[in-house]
Amino acid sequence: MFGDFPEDLLAQFKRDYAERQAFALGYPQQSYTDKADMPCNKPVADSGGGKSHKVRACGPGLPEGGKLIRFGSAGVKGSPKKEGESESYKARREAWYARHRKNIDKGPSSAAYWAAKTKW
Repeated sequence: MFGDFPEDLLAQFKRDYAERQAFALGYPQQSYTDKADMPCNKPVADSGGGKSHKVRACGPGLPEGGKLIRFGSAGVKGSPKKEGESESYKARREAWYARHRKNIDKGPSSAAYWAAKTKW
């Protein structure tokens, strides 16, 4: 389909195209495709699927190389924790914490923990 282009040239084109798309959508320049390349316990924007972020959770009680956790619904904003926030945002945040408290308490091995820390 692509003629006589070498495979490595096509692969480079695909990487460049993906980086341009990520930049246009506002994602970080660095796109982690492998869990081993990600820093431990530092959430980054996720460019695929229905989740907004991903993190490589490392620490006691987690697997040797860390655990890849995707969290947060893409396109949904968390509550802005600003002084003077509206009552509806405050109620929204409190309701979210009430629904997810049991999972947040599980610690860094749960998606709710990272969503509470990053988005809310």
